[in-house]
Amino acid sequence: MTEGLHTIEVLLVEDDPGDVLLTKEAFADNKVKNNLNIVSDGEEAIAYLRRQEPYAEAGRPDLVLLDLNLPRKDGREVLKDIKADPELRSIPVVVLTTSEADEDILQSYDLHANAYVTKPVDFDGFIRIVRQIDDFFVSVVKLPR
Repeated sequence: MTEGLHTIEVLLVEDDPGDVLLTKEAFADNKVKNNLNIVSDGEEAIAYLRRQEPYAEAGRPDLVLLDLNLPRKDGREVLKDIKADPELRSIPVVVLTTSEADEDILQSYDLHANAYVTKPVDFDGFIRIVRQIDDFFVSVVKLPR
């Protein structure tokens, strides 16, 4: 099933250490080994994506998993910046957040999020969702190169 698949670079923008750990575990246990890079706030995310110090050597992510509620620069602002930048806008962004608010969902899609996923509160559900996102973007979707 993994024949012909390539490793993708994933940028996780998440400030909750528990969710970071769960995401790492989901990626580590999955069939396809992708590179998971992690930043913990919106300012770091933009610096990483624009390859500003200390991320000058960072690779371009094939996928961004973005929490909405972040310190320093909120996820909505990060999404807006990504989709307004001609160099970054083609990177798929999946909003992965605890918010189920219709306003957040609508605003995320208005800002051109590629998907909006609500984090399950239970361990198994969270792991399953992250694996499904990973599988979908590795096995199904054609990503820009």
